Amino acid sequence: MMNIAIILAGGTGSRLGFDIPKQFFKVAGKTVIEHTVDVFEKNTRIDEIAVVIHSAHISEIENMTLKNNWRKVKKILKGGKERFESSLAAINAYLQYPDYHLIFHDAVRPMVSDRIIYDVTEALRFYNAVDVAIPATDTIIQVDESHNFIQNIPNRSYLQRGQTPQAFKASTIKKAYDIALKDSHFQSSDDCGIVAKYLPEEKIYVVRGEESNMKLTYKEDSYLLDKLFQLRSSTLEANQDLQNLKGKVVVVFGGNSGIGKAVAEKAASYGAVVHTFSRSTTGTDISNRKDVKKALETVLEHAGRIDFVVNSAAILSKEPLLSTDSKTITDIIRTNFDGMVHIAIESYPYLKESKGQLLFYTSSSYTRGRSFYSLYSSTKAAVVNFMQAIAQEWGNG
Repeated sequence: MMNIAIILAGGTGSRLGFDIPKQFFKVAGKTVIEHTVDVFEKNTRIDEIAVVIHSAHISEIENMTLKNNWRKVKKILKGGKERFESSLAAINAYLQYPDYHLIFHDAVRPMVSDRIIYDVTEALRFYNAVDVAIPATDTIIQVDESHNFIQNIPNRSYLQRGQTPQAFKASTIKKAYDIALKDSHFQSSDDCGIVAKYLPEEKIYVVRGEESNMKLTYKEDSYLLDKLFQLRSSTLEANQDLQNLKGKVVVVFGGNSGIGKAVAEKAASYGAVVHTFSRSTTGTDISNRKDVKKALETVLEHAGRIDFVVNSAAILSKEPLLSTDSKTITDIIRTNFDGMVHIAIESYPYLKESKGQLLFYTSSSYTRGRSFYSLYSSTKAAVVNFMQAIAQEWGNG
């Protein structure tokens, strides 16, 4: 059967507190909806994708489709004010294919895993309706009409928190909506809720969800999503095929010791052409933009291209701020911050040409300033924010 992913992206994001819809908020260098569509685009179980979006943003999705080379995106549909209207737009778009599997997913759940998608599509082989949920870990209370007093405390073992995807055989979800829309007391619900109410004889199978399959609802959620993407990236990088480094030209600033040296040796062991620069070995001071420019020009002259630029150079001085002399303060800021900026600016034209990558190392200090580390911790926090910002600025380059 054809598995059609329906990406519901009609929300306005008013609760997020931004002027743009939340699906267009950027996390980890891409918009949330780009991350979401990417997951379904790459999943081998998905045959086609339809994006349901407010009419004002259709052109943006068209541009994203071209930019990201999404081959599975076949339909961009106009959504409605209510969620059920967006679902209905997708259902009507596939009326002539009653046996298709329609897999509805919130555009603002970008962390959905391949495992969930696999389990959902597998369940659709045996059931006409499938939901995704995780156990309720908190006690759930039911209040009275005043919302001030507990009326009932349901048994938590029977309660789960719904997520998406929610998936159906096209004929099943169409039948449920046909009945629902004839109900004068119809109230908007999620798609499984509509099937449960109007097709009570239809069993809805529940696939185990994941805590990480969270929905971007409030502004604070964006910070958690960003951290989840960092963790996912670390896992993917740890497992990626390093054979792809063979023949690539890698430049490492701070490559004479520590992390920089380890990166250089690792890349070289996989066949990369590695050039290292540091104060002690080549006299390269990254706080001096001319030194960075000269280093990169030297590599280009010898290798003809630059595919990766890595910076691990930094000054760590552990002492109380009040006892730190002005020269040390200046050196730390110029190396740890200015040096990072110099490397980014000077590397850009080379990496744009090669479609390469820029990697800056930070440390756990960026998450929280510690005593005796005030300058180091703050500059390491700056690395994270700087890279997030230029990832957005240069993402289309």
